[in-house]
Amino acid sequence: MRKKSVSTALFDRQILRAALLDAFRKLSPRQQAKNPVMFVVYIGSLLTTFLWIQSLRGQGEVESGFTLAIALWLWFTVLFANFAEAVAEGRSKAQAAFLRSAKRDIAAKKLDEPRYGSNYSKIAGSTLRRGDVVLVEAGDFIPGDGEVIEGVASVDESAITGESAPVIRESGGDFSSVTGGTRVLSDWLVVRITVNPGETFLDRMISMVESAKRQKTPNEIALTILLVALTLVFLLATVTLLPFSLYSVESAGAGKPISITVLVALLVCLIPTTIGGLLSAIGVAGIGRMMQKNVIATSGRAVEAAGDVDVLLLDKTGTITLGNRQASAFIPVKGVIEKSLADAAQLASLADETPEGRSIVILAKQKFGMRERDVHSLGATFVHFSAQTRMSGVNMEGRQIRKGAADAIHGYVEEQGGKFPQEIQTLVNDVARRGSTPLVVAEGAHALGVIELKDIVKGGIKERFAELRQMGIKTIMITGDNRLTAAAIAAEAGVDDFLAEATPEAKLKLIREHQADGRLVAMTGDGTNDAPALAQADVAVAMNSGTQAAKEAGNMVDLDSNPTKLIEIVETGKQMLMTRGALTTFSIANDVAKYFAIIPAAFATTYPALNVLNVMQLATPDSAILSAVIFNALIIIALIPLALKGIRYKPVGAEQLLQNNLLIYGVGGLIVPFIGIKAIDLILVELGLV
Repeated sequence: MRKKSVSTALFDRQILRAALLDAFRKLSPRQQAKNPVMFVVYIGSLLTTFLWIQSLRGQGEVESGFTLAIALWLWFTVLFANFAEAVAEGRSKAQAAFLRSAKRDIAAKKLDEPRYGSNYSKIAGSTLRRGDVVLVEAGDFIPGDGEVIEGVASVDESAITGESAPVIRESGGDFSSVTGGTRVLSDWLVVRITVNPGETFLDRMISMVESAKRQKTPNEIALTILLVALTLVFLLATVTLLPFSLYSVESAGAGKPISITVLVALLVCLIPTTIGGLLSAIGVAGIGRMMQKNVIATSGRAVEAAGDVDVLLLDKTGTITLGNRQASAFIPVKGVIEKSLADAAQLASLADETPEGRSIVILAKQKFGMRERDVHSLGATFVHFSAQTRMSGVNMEGRQIRKGAADAIHGYVEEQGGKFPQEIQTLVNDVARRGSTPLVVAEGAHALGVIELKDIVKGGIKERFAELRQMGIKTIMITGDNRLTAAAIAAEAGVDDFLAEATPEAKLKLIREHQADGRLVAMTGDGTNDAPALAQADVAVAMNSGTQAAKEAGNMVDLDSNPTKLIEIVETGKQMLMTRGALTTFSIANDVAKYFAIIPAAFATTYPALNVLNVMQLATPDSAILSAVIFNALIIIALIPLALKGIRYKPVGAEQLLQNNLLIYGVGGLIVPFIGIKAIDLILVELGLV
């Protein structure tokens, strides 16, 4: 069962307390300058505070109470924006603290020679360098990231993955990578360290989730530039209003020029403060949501790229199919009865502990009531499967039975002096066309028939692919199977395309072809042979159980080592982009609505006739301006849960998404300010504050 690594509550009391303090710490000019839109509000807060101090000395252009109220709510606007970012950062810091707790200075047994049994010296794990070789025995913690070069052991990786079940790590293959801070439960390993101090996987993970080191994504930078441009336009427009107002009053000989305090309030309500205050929080929260799914992203760029992905490359085994092939049928050749084939297949599988072998024994038992035989009483010698022979079997008195790949059994039958029937090849092709895997069974020089192993397509996967297609994402299945088998499984799973008999070179070529067409490609991998393709892909999710080379090549690491997670990663990336788009739409619509409240009120003293535009019927010009400023601050705090949690993900196309944003957040952004500002105005009047 998974251990819950960190608190995922939206508003954890401890995080809120720390975020409140951080909101005040972020009031330094250097920190505020990082967000140009909120920096303008920050300057406005300082200016109105200065004007309030002036008004206390009788030098102000408006009464001190109104100026103080505007100054306070401008400071609240800055603090609320800081608070939104601090809460998002606080959740990431909590995740980083959990990871840091797994870090410890471990005593290492450094070997004099890179082999088991050689002398070792005990040193601090923090002094190990790349290339050093260490011995890790049962009960020891692994002192640093590395590759197993000798031995096999059970390793507890719960400190990293949260998964209590131990995993097997061994030399060679795709399960040789080990992580510092994990613990060997049984046996021993000889590990070659692959990183220098400060570069371990845990160090990188902590760095990844520390929001202080978060880099802005390209889309976020582009949106920031747009917001800065809008702010500059409104700043220039607001600056020109004062001389225009002075000239108008002087020419008319009546009225009162607009005040600096009102101009600052007008500017703050005109610029896109809502999205400006929440933009950073959205980005930090996106990385946080990845972490909650047990995925470590190297940067916000990787999360954002996941949201823009056009093509998904998915391994067949374990992702599209369950991965454990099960025997589903015995298909004998003419002249052989099915029960005889089942009997031979079961005998050949008695010592086969693989899921496939066990399923053959069970199928024979279910169909013909054949109980497992006593291995000792049979006097049998079992021939175990090997990559060279690609078959297994049993030798008994007077009987030699083999099962394996069609070409391997073909060669075996001919070696025994028999002839491999064409009928077997036809049966093999038929099974392959159905998307199943054929195993041929032979006794001596005679081929008896075919066992059909069916790799079950995961339930609901076809619907998931249909959703991805609706979003404009193309799915491609990657498999080492032949084209016939691949085509059958691709059709059953509902993928758009497939790559059969895939090699590392073929994967790399396929990715480059799609990227040349302007598409963004995502893929998963765990082996060293996947590293080139992972390095080329735009979103590359490496399995934590995989090799160090794969993890180095990827820009995300899935701690659960679940290939299906790629679909969830894309959905999380989409959700971040959808949240940013929705809140941007709301912010712009929100500003449009505020114009109707504040502009007529701001110029009412200069042009009394503008009172006819007071469509909200607000009590006084001062009440209208103050209500708009208060609403402008409160809407930021009200939208923090949406920015952190993200809007609800729906698999829809870009056109439908735009329509939804305009309908829900565009129209909502127009209506909510009218209701909110009017409600605040009524409260101010009721309290006698205006």
